[in-house]
Amino acid sequence: MLVDGKWTSDWQPVQATDQKGGFVRQTSSFRHHVTADGGAGPTGDGGFMAEAARYHLYVALICPWACRTLIARKLKGLDEVISVSVVNPVLTKQGWTFGGYPLATDDAVTGATYMHEIYTKADPHFTGRATVPVLWDKKTGTIVNNESADILRILNSGFGNLASGPDLYPEPLRAEIDALNAEIYPRLNNGVYRTGFATTQEAYDEAFAEVFAMLDSLEARLAAGKVPFLLGDMLTEADIRLFVTLVRFDAAYHGIFKCNLRRLADYRALSAYLEAMIAVPGIADTVSIDHIKAGYYSIKTLNPNGIVPKGPALGWAPAERREII
Repeated sequence: MLVDGKWTSDWQPVQATDQKGGFVRQTSSFRHHVTADGGAGPTGDGGFMAEAARYHLYVALICPWACRTLIARKLKGLDEVISVSVVNPVLTKQGWTFGGYPLATDDAVTGATYMHEIYTKADPHFTGRATVPVLWDKKTGTIVNNESADILRILNSGFGNLASGPDLYPEPLRAEIDALNAEIYPRLNNGVYRTGFATTQEAYDEAFAEVFAMLDSLEARLAAGKVPFLLGDMLTEADIRLFVTLVRFDAAYHGIFKCNLRRLADYRALSAYLEAMIAVPGIADTVSIDHIKAGYYSIKTLNPNGIVPKGPALGWAPAERREII
């Protein structure tokens, strides 16, 4: 963790807990927005105009929050507009590091060794965890945003004519998308983390129940609707936000996070939904089961010996790539 710009202690997955011993996630610190005219977005300051080759995305293929942004970059046709660095999935005492693993890259933008160095380049006095994703401005040498929900919307609408592809947050569906996000995030997206990093039985039991109640609800919704996506025939940001959790469930959360009442494979409609999402061009390119397992099973507080399981067999899983995204 960084304190006043200095690395002060070994990386730990849990930095704060509530009164029940439940996992509390750090609040994102950089909340500026890229806009077509450079004006300020919903939060932060202006000055970040949409330009090709100006912005860089730092991600981890293990991380669901980071992979939200990778999917949006793919679907919006921004591959040639925004460059990417992929961190090593194996977490070190100083958190995320660059290179040294298949598909992981060096940091060609700043030359950093650790992700926390990116944060101190943006703010020499930064205090907090050095998380991914990070949207970096190469022109001014600073972090634009490190909140995945913001970056997802920036990529959807902030790059104007530089982007293409579907509108992931269409005006007629915004209320429904927001309602789904508000329900799925605490109970499932963050719920698996609340389960895995619970420090008391009470906190674990509560989070565990919410995870499977949410999965049961989504199974019923998809089975009744008989449509490929959450809101019908149109893929939206709500699907992206759900998918990144589902794609990690059987490979990681069922085991290392003790979310083991049922596998995702035991849900017929959710399994079909996962396969439909994987089939969308570009989405499979953002999935690395190898990185996912190597990353989660490297968390020493949960798996001290670092043994990575060989299974499970995942019939839908895309083949591991040999090139960088």
